[in-house]
Amino acid sequence: MPFEYLEDGVTSDITFRAWAPDLDQLFHTAAEATAQVMVESLVSIRATQTRTVRLHADSLDLLLFRFLNEQIFHKDADGLLLRPGPVHVAKGTNGFDLRAELQGEPIDSRRHELLADVKAVTLHGLSVEPAESGWRTQVTLDV
Repeated sequence: MPFEYLEDGVTSDITFRAWAPDLDQLFHTAAEATAQVMVESLVSIRATQTRTVRLHADSLDLLLFRFLNEQIFHKDADGLLLRPGPVHVAKGTNGFDLRAELQGEPIDSRRHELLADVKAVTLHGLSVEPAESGWRTQVTLDV
C-alpha cells in the first residue's frame, strides 16, 4: 500500500503520509491507513455492512479530515470497523465534494486483533497537496 507511518510525530499520536495518482485513490489510501492503525489485519474486516458518505468542505485537507473522522465516528458510535469502498472526490461550486462508501462489520474481538483506539484526526500538520506523480497527504491521528 502506498503509505508510511512516521516516527517523528507527537508521542500520543500516529502520523502517516500517503500518496496516489489521483484524489479518489489518495482518500481511499488514507482511509486504509487509518483502519490499519486500528486493526492488525485489514483482510479480517468483512464487508457485511455499508455506510454511504457524502461530504463537502472548502478545501481538500478539510474534506479528508471530515472523511476520516466519519470512519472513526462509525467505530465509536456503531462499533464498526470500516474500510473504504469506492471513493469519488470532485471540485464543487464552493469547494470540494466527496461521495464514498465505507464497508465493514461490527468489531469482534475473537476475529479482529485490535491495535490502537483512534479517537480522531487532528489538524496538526494535515495536508493534501499535488505531488510529482499525483497527490500526497500527511495525517495525524489522535490515539
